[in-house]
Amino acid sequence: MYNQLYHLNVSQMLETACRRDPEKEVSFDQSSRLSYRQLWEDSLALAASLQHQGLQRGDKVAVCLPNWNEFLVIYMAIAHLGAVIVPFNTRYRTEEVEYILQNSEAKFAFFTKEFSGVHHAEQFLQAKQKLATLETLITVRYREEGLLTYRDLLHRGKSSSFTPADIDAEEEIFTILYTSGSTGAPKGAMLTHANVVKTGVISAEQMRCTSSDVFLVAVPVFHVFGMVPSILSAIASGGRMVLMDIYKPKASLEIMENEKVTIKHGVPTMFILELNHEEFSGYDLSSLRTGIVAAAPCPVEIVKRIRTDMGCDITVAYGLSETSPTLTMTTFDDPDIVRAETVGKALPGAEVKIVDNHRQELPFGEVGEIACRSFGVMKGYYNLPEKTAEALDEQGWFYTGDLGTLDEDGYLRIVGRKKEMIIRGGYNIYPREIEEVFYTHPDVMEIAIVGLPDTVLGEIACACVKLKPRAAVNEEHLLHFIKGKVADYKVPDKLLLIENMPMTASGKIKKVALEEQLKEELKAELR
Repeated sequence: MYNQLYHLNVSQMLETACRRDPEKEVSFDQSSRLSYRQLWEDSLALAASLQHQGLQRGDKVAVCLPNWNEFLVIYMAIAHLGAVIVPFNTRYRTEEVEYILQNSEAKFAFFTKEFSGVHHAEQFLQAKQKLATLETLITVRYREEGLLTYRDLLHRGKSSSFTPADIDAEEEIFTILYTSGSTGAPKGAMLTHANVVKTGVISAEQMRCTSSDVFLVAVPVFHVFGMVPSILSAIASGGRMVLMDIYKPKASLEIMENEKVTIKHGVPTMFILELNHEEFSGYDLSSLRTGIVAAAPCPVEIVKRIRTDMGCDITVAYGLSETSPTLTMTTFDDPDIVRAETVGKALPGAEVKIVDNHRQELPFGEVGEIACRSFGVMKGYYNLPEKTAEALDEQGWFYTGDLGTLDEDGYLRIVGRKKEMIIRGGYNIYPREIEEVFYTHPDVMEIAIVGLPDTVLGEIACACVKLKPRAAVNEEHLLHFIKGKVADYKVPDKLLLIENMPMTASGKIKKVALEEQLKEELKAELR
């Protein structure tokens, strides 16, 4: 079955699944249920309306929505047109939204009025006044005078016929995913139809998915984890998705029981919160078969408990937005210790090597930068040829910036990060991005943000601030200052006012030394 899917584009993949079983349910988002036929027909209708509104092949479409069925319809409509989806984290603040809209040159944008305390309507209306490139705003699940609505476009398109574009899967871009670099400036990773389709199909193959599988999609659909090994793996197998727009452990347990979920993806924090929930033992999770835990290291005892207490034969994976994402994965034959201490082997068709600072391959067991070459590696960073050349060489090797080791059997271990990225509950935090905002405060002299270990979230962010002489602000004031300027998960969990930073001879803050100092000083407080 899977062999026939490798060379398809995203639109053709949905068409194949629809032909196989059109009346089969594809998605339930706690609000409505959608069959494969409905998803196919609704996405064609929306594509027809968008084309009538002037959306053309190659145009960028911003989509800022939670895990709703509307996201799936928009996702597929964009694929039919040969346009490019630019997904937005629903927790972004105004500055982040405007930067990505401007950088991506998005012409159309879909958004809802407000979600989880963030007022998206205000953000996009404000951005449209500033950006000439942003032409058309489309509201979802609410109406705004003077703006198009998703519902009206869908209705109008049903009286039109539409034929999906003839798309070259290997060459044409399906999505641009924005991922911050070590400098904190977001970069748009361009993924082709082939990148995401092949990764989705191979991920499904590795998990031995069938049309009987039910995927719980609790990871965000605007993230590569939701877009590819969730949405596309489910469609590749002809399975069913259950979408969660706001993750809560108790709700997740209820859904797994009620919807007979078989595939459970998540970051380690999700599994930890579920396993430690006071009512965990009262839920029937016997339907669980497997899933992927990724985005942060998963402790061995948690892997064991997922397999024993949940009865879920979990796999551990590694990847990045730039690799679509799944690059390596453990198998059902790997013991718990291998699943906890490694992220498995390179998937069939992918290659991984460890290199030194001169990009020369290192022997087994030596620590170096992880480089990879695979079907999922991005085409490059949008409008950033220099950054693309830094990350991708002429032979197609992508240099991840992560540090790891390979053993003689091909198992990859993640050791650390060349970049200073912090992974908090599966979300990436880039310290310099937040430090730059702190530096706009008139009383801040120096700021350093480092990651500290946390048994629930994996890592937490700790900000150390040195104030200017005679400054009268306190920790609470500085945390209030940063809130609202960045997404809530980027707000430091701890903020300390300190007299002196450990410095190098050249005057740079020694973050490694600072991190070790804080681990010692705060060990009684850390979880």
